[in-house]
Amino acid sequence: MQSSLLADDDLPDTASLVSTVARRATPGHFDEWSAAAAGTAAAAGHPPAPHWQAFFNTLGTAGWADLGARALRVQHRVREDGATYNVYAEHSSRPWPLELLPFIVQPQEWAAIEAGVLQRARLMAATLADIYGAQTLLRDALLPASLIFAHPQYLRPAHGVWPAGASGQGQGLHIAAFDLARSPDGSFRLLAQRLQAPSGLGYLLENRLIIAPQFHDQFAGLHVQRLAATFRTLLDGLMRASPAGERSRIVLMTPGPLNETYFEQVFLARYLGITLVEGSDLTVRGNKLFLKTLHGLEQVHVLLRRVDDEFLDPLELRPDSQLGVPGLLQAMRAGEVVMANAPGAGVLESPGLAAFWPGVAERLLDEDLLLPASTSWWCGEAAVWRAQRSRLAEFVAAPTFPDSGFGPRVVAQLSDAEQESLAERIDEQPAAYTLQARVRPSETPVWVGGQLHPRAAVLRVFALADGAGGWRVLPGALTRVAGRDHEQGAGQHDPWLSMQHGSSSVDTWVITRGVVDQTSLLPMPLTADELAGWHRTVTSRAAENLFWLGRYTERAENSVRLVRVMLESLHDASEPVLRLLDRLARFHGLIGPGVPALQKAPRVFERALLNGLAVDRPGAGGAVAASSPHPSRTTSVAHNLRSLRQCAQTLRERLSPEHWKLIQEVDDHFEQHLSVVLALGEGTAPAPDVLGVLGRAATHLAAITGAQTDRMTRDDGWRLLSVGRQIERLHMLSHALALGFELKVHEADDGFDLLLGLFDSVITYRAQFQGRREVLPLLHLVVADTDNPRSLAWVARTMRDRLRKLARQDADWAQAVTAGLPEPQHWPLAALARPDAEGCHAELIGRLRDCSAAARNLSDEVGRHLFAHVASPDRTVWQ
Repeated sequence: MQSSLLADDDLPDTASLVSTVARRATPGHFDEWSAAAAGTAAAAGHPPAPHWQAFFNTLGTAGWADLGARALRVQHRVREDGATYNVYAEHSSRPWPLELLPFIVQPQEWAAIEAGVLQRARLMAATLADIYGAQTLLRDALLPASLIFAHPQYLRPAHGVWPAGASGQGQGLHIAAFDLARSPDGSFRLLAQRLQAPSGLGYLLENRLIIAPQFHDQFAGLHVQRLAATFRTLLDGLMRASPAGERSRIVLMTPGPLNETYFEQVFLARYLGITLVEGSDLTVRGNKLFLKTLHGLEQVHVLLRRVDDEFLDPLELRPDSQLGVPGLLQAMRAGEVVMANAPGAGVLESPGLAAFWPGVAERLLDEDLLLPASTSWWCGEAAVWRAQRSRLAEFVAAPTFPDSGFGPRVVAQLSDAEQESLAERIDEQPAAYTLQARVRPSETPVWVGGQLHPRAAVLRVFALADGAGGWRVLPGALTRVAGRDHEQGAGQHDPWLSMQHGSSSVDTWVITRGVVDQTSLLPMPLTADELAGWHRTVTSRAAENLFWLGRYTERAENSVRLVRVMLESLHDASEPVLRLLDRLARFHGLIGPGVPALQKAPRVFERALLNGLAVDRPGAGGAVAASSPHPSRTTSVAHNLRSLRQCAQTLRERLSPEHWKLIQEVDDHFEQHLSVVLALGEGTAPAPDVLGVLGRAATHLAAITGAQTDRMTRDDGWRLLSVGRQIERLHMLSHALALGFELKVHEADDGFDLLLGLFDSVITYRAQFQGRREVLPLLHLVVADTDNPRSLAWVARTMRDRLRKLARQDADWAQAVTAGLPEPQHWPLAALARPDAEGCHAELIGRLRDCSAAARNLSDEVGRHLFAHVASPDRTVWQ
């Protein structure tokens, strides 16, 4: 089929040829390809609409032949950007599904959409001001009080948060999204509205930035309007509404990496040049909102949020929320922070209100609605349900309230028994159901393997407040199209084309008759003076994750090294070595508490060690007591690798693709390879096979260490990562060395080598001291040698220097907290190397235990001071 488009030069124009491989739309739907209802005289012959004709004629036959390569480039760019969509039902993330061809809107069509959306935005703002203020709409029954007050997103604590005023031109509603579909007659109708925390702006941007370069000539030739000016309007509007004006600090509040649209939240924050935060990054002090950073508290004036209403403030809303900020609503009432959008707007998303909007528009705006909505009937009105019960099969039964335990159902697709059961449920709880007319959205062409397939399409159009009482409609949309499993009649399966149910997305081009706006959000060039003082803000949450990224990298390396040493030494080790290995395994949680001593049952111990490699187990005393984000502190090798990955997941923007891939691979490969060797060994694989798996993990971890050392910018975040590594290293090595000397392991040849192995210093010792088995050179290398990165002196000095540098704005605290760190390079090694009268090294052991305690104490102090900001008076560094 495709080759027919590449024939001789005397063939018709490209658009006409493409028509021969463009499938016809479903009868009864509007066909975007021909700009006519499918099956009508206007669509006879299936000619392309003028804009599609211009698109493909400028593309040419060579361009048509290249569409397959362009589609591959699109998918490559999606993967390169890390664009994903998290699917809750699958507990996984999918690459963002983006199709190649855009949805094109003509100027006159957009003018009608724009006018209707602007009016709807004004109507929503005015309605919210009324229901959280004078409540005249409820008093006069223009809105059903029984629906409003029963809605879980009508928030009584939001009274006093929404600005008053009959015009509704306050600063409560800043972003409004409206889902539209083109009906068979060619007009657009409203399907739903999203006002609480509308999603899609980031994906809309990603679509444009990927697709427009694939069709540069067509984008320019069709005069497609650009997006940046409208986003500039949003930022300017937020600053106008803010008490700090142009000096406002704006942040975007995300629920976190597990949220379904986390990618777009990261992407949008980057595009707008604002900080991405989670609730734990913020704190309210004195009715003001602050961002917790490494260098203190920075006041936040505007909160662009993607956290749902009920989770925003555990003091006044959902008390078990860990996503919000205690005291946030009170800070809003005090006028110290602006939120986009203010809590409580979600109540107007209910489909049960659709039939009431014409009357509300007449009251509040004195206008007729310009943008019609699909027919809806709220069953909470007894007369309505009685009238529509016999016609139930004609509708989609949708929930009136969110989280009702059921989703939209196309009633006609149900069996007779299921329809009767549904009717009975509506009889029991009529207010919980809304009947909506079946939607027949238009179908837009999608390129599939050399043909154009029609897919149902729904547009999400955004209105953004300008902060001066006006609105601006973004000239584009997040357009969802039916997935490939339901190409035609997709609305029969998923009425609203939800991304959760497998729909795809396309870029949306709005053609303008006027001048294409050239506004850019690129900032002004920086001056040399500005660059001299430039630094990247590190939030306390990001800092804590960087700290624990270092901790878990080191902890994973240590656990892998310990297990390897144990497996290599179990069957021919001396008695002191066996006792040391037994103590270390229990201290670090590598075996369970009921396992017999290694000296008594080496085979049982080995099986327990192997079986425990992938088992999560409550940590023993070896887990450093600190402000860990993972309080269970399980300590198997697999757990440490998984925790490393979880920390890295929250820091994707700071890690190179190669660094992130290494962390993914070490976790995945260890789990996969270990499960294979354990299965072959029926749960107790031979030690050599397990050693191979551990060796590969050690290689991966060495590469990760290299990436952290050589591929990350050495800012304060990196310094904190390094401090985390050194705390873990100082604690582990000083404890192991103290225990070794307590058990007199150094007196045995294999014990001497074991201590060097734990410090990863065997080769260095042999190069410097050949075959000597002397305590003094051993202590010199692993305790006092500041050139050995595994020595206690190097670790303590590095930790002290980096902590003081990253806490330079609080030098007194840094000096105080590092004053207690040991300085092993100044220890009297000659005296410490000599045993006392009882043949022990009590003073050395005491100093080593002090090192381990100092590491634990420093970890606690770092957590309190840099992450929680609770141990000292507020330090506001910028407001």
